[in-house]
Amino acid sequence: MLQITDLRGTTPTTRELRQALPRGATDVGAVMDTVAPMVAEVQQRGAAAAMEYGEKFDGVRPESVRVPESVMREATESLDPQVRAALIEAIERIRVVHAAQVPQSSTTTLADGATVTEKFIPVERVGLYVPGGNAVYPSSVLMNVIPAQEAGVGSLVVASPPQHNCGGWPHPTILAACQLLGVEEVWAVGGGQAVALMAYGDDSAQLEPVDMITGPGNIFVTAAKRLVRGVVGIDSEAGPTEIAIVADDSADAVHVAYDLISQAEHDVMAASVLITDSEEFAAAVDREVEQRYAVTLNAERVAEALRGAQSGIVLVDSMAEALRAADAYAAEHLEVHTRQSREDAEKIRNAGAIFVGTYSPVPLGDYAAGSNHVLPTSGTARHSSGLSTHTFLKAVNLIDYNERALHEIAPTVIALADAEALPAHGEAIKARTSTEIN
Repeated sequence: MLQITDLRGTTPTTRELRQALPRGATDVGAVMDTVAPMVAEVQQRGAAAAMEYGEKFDGVRPESVRVPESVMREATESLDPQVRAALIEAIERIRVVHAAQVPQSSTTTLADGATVTEKFIPVERVGLYVPGGNAVYPSSVLMNVIPAQEAGVGSLVVASPPQHNCGGWPHPTILAACQLLGVEEVWAVGGGQAVALMAYGDDSAQLEPVDMITGPGNIFVTAAKRLVRGVVGIDSEAGPTEIAIVADDSADAVHVAYDLISQAEHDVMAASVLITDSEEFAAAVDREVEQRYAVTLNAERVAEALRGAQSGIVLVDSMAEALRAADAYAAEHLEVHTRQSREDAEKIRNAGAIFVGTYSPVPLGDYAAGSNHVLPTSGTARHSSGLSTHTFLKAVNLIDYNERALHEIAPTVIALADAEALPAHGEAIKARTSTEIN
């Protein structure tokens, strides 16, 4: 069922690895001509334009952009008790992890009277996007809201698409998750129009613009985030979700098959990749996938994703080569199932999140491991991190020199200013240090 990429007997360069490994192609630029006019119109006309586009694309128009508190309360009251308990447990675990991420301010003394202090200031207002579409994602509410709260963000809004079968409001489980977290502002708007409305706001509708937008979405959401970047900050341009699994012949083929299937369940463009040095294990996994995918609720979606060019099995000569291939792939989610899973996992440099061994599968991280599931995709884990408390904090330096300290460093500054042909920089120093300090 899964295509085979056989790299055995070769020692590919990093460039060759990147070209050989299965990877989907998502062309954000292809939808720019559709999204750019929409973003521009929402910038000009605000909520009215966003609502019109929502009705055009999704066939639903809520009574208002902002979800009434009564609707939020009703969603929470009608929430299934088991789901409520699960959300509360997940909230507690995610909060503990993200609270521990808050960095401490530090002061460095360079000389008597010369200090530089690094402090961390939360972004003032953020917009958090929670997608609709193929599934309901209360977990995305948790993963976006909790780190923002732990960072100390003063104001936040969650935007999520209105649903036909939910009275024209976002899904009630989304709303309940928001209320459990104390989120008071939720907008019933989705897609690229939601991103544009969060970026530009609407004074007449009392919708304040944000300073930063985070959260995953489809290609239209990604295109809109690209267009408003600079007006606001963004976390990343999320591509289709992906899993890579490094496994040797000690791994359980059934477990690995289920993990590949579970990732393919997200989207027809989702990527599921196995990297192994065992041809026999690869064949076993392929058989298990073939036998098991059809009984899932989303079997057609899973089949299309698993048979796509973005998914497959990669055969290599050794575990060392498997780890090297995994680093070149830089997966959003990487599982390691080997005889020495923890040791091998520690060798990985490039992955959004690394799941160690049999009992740490990706679905655990999707919901309740405590880690964040908003992670870099499409190889961007080579240089980017997943969403965290750090995402919502700005590092700012406070430079505090007294007169003597400035006098001591003045010759250095003046010499460098002259070397750069910026003499006014030096004059600004000289104006302050013309009197000798005893």
